Amino acid sequence: MSNTFSFMTDTATLAIFDLQAIKHRKSDTADWWSIPHDELDEMNKGNIAFIGLGHDGFYTINLCDKIDDPDVKINIICPSGDIFIGAGEDTTGGDLEPDDPQYRAGEIILLPAGDYEVSLKKINNMLYISFILSKAKKNKFENVLRLD
Repeated sequence: MSNTFSFMTDTATLAIFDLQAIKHRKSDTADWWSIPHDELDEMNKGNIAFIGLGHDGFYTINLCDKIDDPDVKINIICPSGDIFIGAGEDTTGGDLEPDDPQYRAGEIILLPAGDYEVSLKKINNMLYISFILSKAKKNKFENVLRLD
């Protein structure tokens, strides 16, 4: 897989998560994550990163080694190393997972299992993302993450 790929979102939301870390939500409703309390709870546990992008549309992901002055930093746990990066609407739920490339808006990248600090910088419709191994697993957000 390339370090650059594009996806489209109809919910103006980027989701980043290890498929195993959020598997417990598979039998939940498909839009469980649209409830701010549930979204914030899973983010603070380090199970998933949701980032509001401000607008629906096409975005290009650029995976980087390091990002100077990121807009967002969030810790995520990665027990399997199978990391989905893509549209929020493809988040695990409704008995579905983003495991079929034909039916998902995003990509699955492979990383060594571990805990990561994810940094993101948004410049127009370009999203620069880095994953750096971290000792932190949880977050302490008081509000959901939105970039405008």
